Amino acid sequence: MKNKLILFVSIVLFAMSCTTKKSKSDIEVVFTQDTLSVGYTYWWPQSGPFIGACGEELSLVFEGTVTSLNEPTDDPGPLYTSQKGIVEIEKVYKIKDLGANSYTGQNFFTTDCFYQSGVNIGDQVLIFCYDYEDSYTIPGKNSIVKIDPMDFATVASIRTYIDSDQNPLSIKEDIEIWEAHDLGEGLKEIIQCKEEIGVE
Repeated sequence: MKNKLILFVSIVLFAMSCTTKKSKSDIEVVFTQDTLSVGYTYWWPQSGPFIGACGEELSLVFEGTVTSLNEPTDDPGPLYTSQKGIVEIEKVYKIKDLGANSYTGQNFFTTDCFYQSGVNIGDQVLIFCYDYEDSYTIPGKNSIVKIDPMDFATVASIRTYIDSDQNPLSIKEDIEIWEAHDLGEGLKEIIQCKEEIGVE
């Protein structure tokens, strides 16, 4: 009898897991040992998860661990100081389809905008990319957000934002969370914009 009950409970739990609707930010990725190299749009005036007057669409959002950081260099010339880094991607929350240049499960991410980002090898980070000329791009150091491994609030907030089709009103109560990362002003700006145009 006990075995039958265990079997019944197992079947019910399995059925519930199969019918549970996944959120947009709940993305399963089969990683390959490849590296996604993303360009740095250093001339963009803003960076971070909340840019533009009403919020530009995020194209690639993920969580991972910094595994490598090169020394800063002036190789790009007077345009910007380059510092290349590598992040091992662990969880992906948003993938925008960019056709032939779409993210395809690369396990590693590299870019050269780590200068003054405040992260070190071993740090857990959230990365926010946009798209420019049909490729992913990262617009600056504020798009690399250091988080504590137990910082579930920041991760939950960005997932809510993604799941709501980037409606900032869905995370209006989370301003303090983002202020802790010096990103509160950007969120306030896009909330104000949405409220002014009557988005609910």
